[in-house]
Amino acid sequence: MDNKEVTKQAIYYTTKELAERGKDDIPHELISAKNLIYSSPATLAFNSPGAEGFGVKRAGLAVPGSVMLIISPGCCGRNTKLISDKPEYKDRFFYLNMDETDVVTGRHLKKIPKAVEEVVSFLEEKGKKPEVVMLCITCVDALLGTDMERISRKCEEKVDVPVRPCYMYALTREGRKPPMVHVRQSIYSLLEPAKKKSNVVDILGFFAPLYDSSELYEMLSSIGIKKVHEISRCENLAEYKKMAEANFALVLNQEARPAAVDFEEKLGIPSIELNRFYDIDRIEKQYAALGRALGVTFDDGKYKEEAKKAVEKLNEKVHGSLEYEGGLEFSIGECINADPFELALSLTKMGHTIKEIFGTITAANFRYISALGEISPKTKVYSNLHPSMIYYDEHEEKRNLITLGKDAKYYHPKAVNIAWNSDRQPFGYDAVTKLMNEIAEAI
Repeated sequence: MDNKEVTKQAIYYTTKELAERGKDDIPHELISAKNLIYSSPATLAFNSPGAEGFGVKRAGLAVPGSVMLIISPGCCGRNTKLISDKPEYKDRFFYLNMDETDVVTGRHLKKIPKAVEEVVSFLEEKGKKPEVVMLCITCVDALLGTDMERISRKCEEKVDVPVRPCYMYALTREGRKPPMVHVRQSIYSLLEPAKKKSNVVDILGFFAPLYDSSELYEMLSSIGIKKVHEISRCENLAEYKKMAEANFALVLNQEARPAAVDFEEKLGIPSIELNRFYDIDRIEKQYAALGRALGVTFDDGKYKEEAKKAVEKLNEKVHGSLEYEGGLEFSIGECINADPFELALSLTKMGHTIKEIFGTITAANFRYISALGEISPKTKVYSNLHPSMIYYDEHEEKRNLITLGKDAKYYHPKAVNIAWNSDRQPFGYDAVTKLMNEIAEAI
């Protein structure tokens, strides 16, 4: 678009335009902190208190045997019912409702220790004494400047149970420590230093485990690793605490970096960060770099070959179909188990066309935008959160359009959709294989 004035159409920038501007001149329309937030059905999945997937509330209950006290006005708390209705969360969510006086005066802070005491007593009577109580607070306490660390210590004086804070602060989403970064630190804060075992590794970053088929497990086993700890696979607190025995940790999500720093400073566990790529060559180079860091050589040939075959199989199916004769064109959302810009670049290299990307631009993923500006310069980039998205209108749906993510599906309800946002996490060559197979099956 040459004219970026506010008109009755969704505002976008092409990857070529963005690449020419550079990462230090990202348009304000693509920075949510610079605009009002448009919570369309496409964004509610990650922008609301009732967020789908692992929002702050589900993530805060990652510690085995934990329960959560949500301290909020009714409008925030009621959204949790979508989660608390699930059988696995029975008797794990509790509520302390804030009225107008609480919001204005902060009176509710004196009620929290008593509420925690009541929750613990209630569960003890049912023979379900919790291992830890998580205090989940909202933007109200962010504005009040509540010291939740102090409140947590006050609660611990009332009950013989650890109490930890987690913050459901939409206001800090783009700050130095967003809610999903802080909650990752909170859930590991109960770990205490332990004697290290050379054949034990921790995987940090996700709240659900990798797919069992991920090659990462077999590759670690091939170099003598006997135990891989993931918090989501810990069945009880005792098993969770064994994470402190790890020789090193693999960080698979950037939001776990501060938690990894805590691991090194408090537990003496160093870490290595790996990225989730869908570019087969990048995956190969990353495993080679991991091997050099560990002083070993990984044999990843069979996994690479399997991923390449899945890519070829999809391309053969597309080229052999009259319906998709012109190739596949993708609309990529951000509610997916991938960085939408890295995935767009990878799909482009595989020979597909990227119509548009709905995503949040960061310093980390701008390198992919720069590359897309060269090889896919007409790809449009939208912000899901910008108010102009209310005017998004696709007049003509192409038969070969494939949407990735629930948010992309909202904009193109008639197109073939692959949600690609399961709790189980895809990673490495296995992620490429699975995604290619899902796309092939869907078309």
